[in-house]
Amino acid sequence: MVRTSSPSFAEYACRLRPQVDAALESCCQLGEGCPATLQEAIRYVLLAPGKRLRPMLVLLAAEACGGDIEAAMPAACAVEMVHAYSLVHDDLPPMDDDDLRRGRPTCHKAFGEALAILTGDALLSMAFAQLSQAMTPPTVAAACCAALAEATGPCQLVGGQADDLAAADRQRQAVASITDLERIHHRKTGAMIRVSLRLGGLAALANAESLDALDQYGHRLGLAFQITDDLLDVCGDEATAGKRLGKDSRRGKVTFPSLLGVKASMAHAQRLITEACAALGPLGPPAEGLETLARYVLERNR
Repeated sequence: MVRTSSPSFAEYACRLRPQVDAALESCCQLGEGCPATLQEAIRYVLLAPGKRLRPMLVLLAAEACGGDIEAAMPAACAVEMVHAYSLVHDDLPPMDDDDLRRGRPTCHKAFGEALAILTGDALLSMAFAQLSQAMTPPTVAAACCAALAEATGPCQLVGGQADDLAAADRQRQAVASITDLERIHHRKTGAMIRVSLRLGGLAALANAESLDALDQYGHRLGLAFQITDDLLDVCGDEATAGKRLGKDSRRGKVTFPSLLGVKASMAHAQRLITEACAALGPLGPPAEGLETLARYVLERNR
């Protein structure tokens, strides 16, 4: 009997992404009290073409823990809302000052800075509404709200964004080693990846061992994702990436390639992905999708 090959990341994406997009579209059906321009901006940001990597992590984590897609979908939508909010605010002139995102003008370029700020605010609120209203049972909804609040708060995502606001000279003084740089990115990039996995596990009513396996996997995956992001800024193609590249070096920002070099950064990312996949061991074959996604992170070009 010939063993069939494992599904590719493209096959997982083909199955899950349309379901995520449909759920996000449903979330954009807002009430009459929402101003038309704000609703347009929310749709522009949330429904923009994207990888939907974080929602897929939620859904694949749920499957890995024996849960189902339908139960985890509100959490998948919530993390995409938070991700979209963080991009909108990160792109603003006082922060990264980007004018291109996912191949289109950034929100503040399309709608103005004030409305972009309000769009981010709205998306963050919508994320918690999704968890509190659509996740069941109530104990799971509460646990998901608490996990997402911690991941997006001052010690994690927002704290990482604050670090990014530091001037280039100050960053050079503060980031003296790879350990320092990893500490920053475990909060900004890593926090959202880890909480995506945790929400999927919580939706599946996973036990403590399974949640720990997901966290160990996410800890390494988040860092590998940031390293590949840094490498794309140096070696990527702007048209494919859908955003401005080379901005880190122009601003004197400390990155993995600037500290390690390109080849060593690639090797470090590969080691992290190997460790991430090994961490999935306690979950067995149902975690195959998460392993496939991890390997995709090394190959991505946007």
